[in-house]
Amino acid sequence: MHNFGRALKLVLRHRWTLVGTLASALIVALLWGANIGGMYPVIQVIFGGQSLQKWVNEAIADSTKRIVDFDGQIDRQEKALADAPEAGRREMQVALSGLRSARDIEQKTLLGRQHLKPYIDRYLPDDPFRTLILIVGVLMVATLFKNLCMVLNSIWVDRLTFMTTLELRKQFYRRTLRMDLAGFGQNSSSELMSRFTYDLDSVGGGVQVLMGRAIREPLKMVACLVGAAWICWRLLLVSLLVAPLAAFLIGRLSKALKRANRRAMEEMSQLYTILQETFGGIKIVKAFTMERYERRRLHENSKELYRKAMKISRYDALGHPMVEAMGVAMICLGILSGAYLVLNQETRLLGIKMCDRPLDLAGLLVFYGMLVGASDPARKMSEVFNRLQRGAAAADRVYELLDREPTIRNPLKAVLLPRHSRELTFENIHFSYKPGQTVLDGLDLRIPFGETMAIVGPNGCGKTTLANLVPRFFDPTSGTIRLDGTPIANARLVDLRRQIGIVTQEPVLFDDTVFNNIRYGQPDATRQQVIEAAKQAHAHRFIENRLEHGYDTVVGQLGGRLSGGERQRIALARAILRDPAILILDEATSQIDLESEQLIHKALEQFTRGRTTIIITHRLATLDLADRIMVMQAGKCIDVGTHAELISRCEFYRRLYQIQFREIA
Repeated sequence: MHNFGRALKLVLRHRWTLVGTLASALIVALLWGANIGGMYPVIQVIFGGQSLQKWVNEAIADSTKRIVDFDGQIDRQEKALADAPEAGRREMQVALSGLRSARDIEQKTLLGRQHLKPYIDRYLPDDPFRTLILIVGVLMVATLFKNLCMVLNSIWVDRLTFMTTLELRKQFYRRTLRMDLAGFGQNSSSELMSRFTYDLDSVGGGVQVLMGRAIREPLKMVACLVGAAWICWRLLLVSLLVAPLAAFLIGRLSKALKRANRRAMEEMSQLYTILQETFGGIKIVKAFTMERYERRRLHENSKELYRKAMKISRYDALGHPMVEAMGVAMICLGILSGAYLVLNQETRLLGIKMCDRPLDLAGLLVFYGMLVGASDPARKMSEVFNRLQRGAAAADRVYELLDREPTIRNPLKAVLLPRHSRELTFENIHFSYKPGQTVLDGLDLRIPFGETMAIVGPNGCGKTTLANLVPRFFDPTSGTIRLDGTPIANARLVDLRRQIGIVTQEPVLFDDTVFNNIRYGQPDATRQQVIEAAKQAHAHRFIENRLEHGYDTVVGQLGGRLSGGERQRIALARAILRDPAILILDEATSQIDLESEQLIHKALEQFTRGRTTIIITHRLATLDLADRIMVMQAGKCIDVGTHAELISRCEFYRRLYQIQFREIA
């Protein structure tokens, strides 16, 4: 429950709502017990045909008479004690102490009744039926006020729940965005979505039930137990003999519920994964006629989720009868013990003192009412356990990700990183995603400012990994990357990445307008600047002529309403608008048509001037843009030079070139 407690700390930020929640719950609990206690004068006085004035007068006279009787017994006992032999004096002293204690209790009772008498005489009618009307009216008003407090309590509890869930969701999203790319690789997007939606909603449900029923119902229970204790606290202890056993069983059940809920949430995450994979790859599913396989996969996962849910249901079902049995056992013990004391006018049960004076029937009936009033909230609490344990299990899963720290972070003392103007250098760079799996092995490279460097090599040789080290998506295992002599690890991430523009093989567009997609990363850009960037990327014409609403056309999820070439040109316009000092093109033209490639090629010829450009490619047309070409093999730089130089001296490059030339031919 530690992580669930951390979520509850967010509730403390909304202090006035919390105060209102607790105050309304306390009022509901007090009125719950007071309404049951209000039955005492009805039973004791009204149905006895007396007015409250007559009852209090008779009660004062009865207490006075009992005190006189006690005084007489005490005097006689004191005289007998003075004349008693030494052997019997101890028993007589115990009896004398009991008489004095009983007299003191009766004197306190008399004082209470004498204090109550002026108020009864002044404010209450002296007719029994009119008194009944008044008491019933007061109970009705109290009930209406209690219901008003219940409504306010429910509203405030929901407000606390929604505000806490909102804050936790924002924290989770903020922390997830801070994580580096390696962190996203460890947790799939479907897993993150499951925790962001289902798990966070479960945490909110736990907060709701804790701030609502888990506070309100125990307070109602306590109010009734205090009322029962005021009537006879020893009899209450006898009634609660079964409580420790019930508490132990409920504790064991709660732990089982938490484990079962956590496993169900893991299955729910797997369900999210299946749905994301199926819907995201629906073209492949249909092309390979794998609908039946996917249906079976979902069926098996859903059956497993069903089994986990039924296990939770069984545990949850056990809670209700367990608590109800405890309540019935408590009432049965109270009925048997109380009936024995009243019917026999006894103050002891099995030799154990239960009360100082015999209970009357009205007091016993109100005592039973208090026990019933305490058992009803206990019954409702049985419905709370599952949601609390689900919230606790969900909080563990949410904070498991919230507590992660990114490996790529800002240095403690960051240095100022001015706009790139001299050179980008890689010094003895080693990198591996996993220990023992080397991706880059001792790579050295120097790229002067303004140069366009193309990187070629077979798949898996480390080209994209090298490019990802520049914006610090990853840090090298060893070695240093310097920008104008400054290690990039010593600069703030935002200062570094603001100087970099990236266009990837699969352009990422958001389900928004063309205008907002181009302006993404440069939110203060004007419409004219966006249009100018689109013109440089040779995208303006198709945006204006082919799209229904021009720049205000929504491109759909991942730009699905556009062709590959159109998406790529919009992505290039986005990079152009950012005006980066370093441009990284990762196979940016590998999956588009020839016409789009030619247009992008023209745009890049102009845009790459006056900035450092890294191009990862195997397309001959793109290689024409490069001032120099670096050839990579197995994570190493085997040669760097112009195309003519490499053709003449690098056998590996020559083979790559000839293979591609034959493919194009």
